[in-house]
Amino acid sequence: MTLIDLANPSKFLTLTARVLPWLAGATAILLLIGLYQAAMAPDDYQQGATVKIMFVHVPNAWLAMFVWGVMSMAALGTLVWRHPLADVAAKAAAPIGAAFTFLALVTGSLWGRPMWGTYWEWDARLTSVLILFLMYLGLMALWRAVEDPSRAARAAAVLTLVGALNLPIIKFSVDWWNTLHQPASVLRMGGPSLDKAFLIPLLVMAVGFSLLFVTLHIAAMRNEILRRRVRSLQMMQASQQAA
Repeated sequence: MTLIDLANPSKFLTLTARVLPWLAGATAILLLIGLYQAAMAPDDYQQGATVKIMFVHVPNAWLAMFVWGVMSMAALGTLVWRHPLADVAAKAAAPIGAAFTFLALVTGSLWGRPMWGTYWEWDARLTSVLILFLMYLGLMALWRAVEDPSRAARAAAVLTLVGALNLPIIKFSVDWWNTLHQPASVLRMGGPSLDKAFLIPLLVMAVGFSLLFVTLHIAAMRNEILRRRVRSLQMMQASQQAA
């Protein structure tokens, strides 16, 4: 089965029905391993046990941006290639991305309190991530406000591509401005600066959370496809009754 075949909603549903249980199992295993490794990781000599918030905060922060990137690709699929599942993919991803962004903000605040002495500061990184969260909520509201699915898809795609301009601001805010937030310690020139005792559990958790996103996203896409089919049947039935 090719990627073009997956444009057919029926074939997509058939394939994902087989794949989802395996994805869910792999996700659970990786997250359990990552949580165990995180619990066994040593305390930091400066931050103490609070450094372990990193194992949840960093993957959620990465995925907050990654999911918007996925939605941006889906937006191009809607506007340029007219892919039949592009809007489904974007709409299904939005609540998941909002949840990851919310968790990143909450865990970041909990980590910031003992490190910075405050739960919140209007720091460039924190503020831009908060804007990202509000954009997620705005997109979700847009899909609900516009009844015509095709109009909602186009409007949401345009807003998604405009919102993608915030991603490089989030990524490079610590380099462009003097912020409280620490610079990158994993994806950086010269390699990661983290010790292996922290780096390995962090990477396992990152892969586990990434698989969690894939699993939830596929499940949400399946639900959206089925919901749209039910809506189409209801409209057909209503038109037949009216005739």
